Amino acid sequence: MSLYAAIANLFQLLQLILIVRILLTWFPNINWYNQPFKFLKEVTDPMLEPFRKLIPPIGGLDLSPIVLFFVLNILEKVVLGFVNI
Repeated sequence: MSLYAAIANLFQLLQLILIVRILLTWFPNINWYNQPFKFLKEVTDPMLEPFRKLIPPIGGLDLSPIVLFFVLNILEKVVLGFVNI
């Protein structure tokens, strides 16, 4: 596997984990302290916290996952652009 493919797969995995986390927030009875939910929280929370500090919830809606998703997409294109050179 090339470096380009490995980095692309890593970004896809991060985006998939973020999407699963977003979907699971619709289920209020989930205990985030049990596995596998704890793993999702531990992976995504460090990435989400800076955006949560910048963007407060609007009407109870946390927009930080959406912003993180776009930032990951942009970062992926930039990093893969450098790797492809």
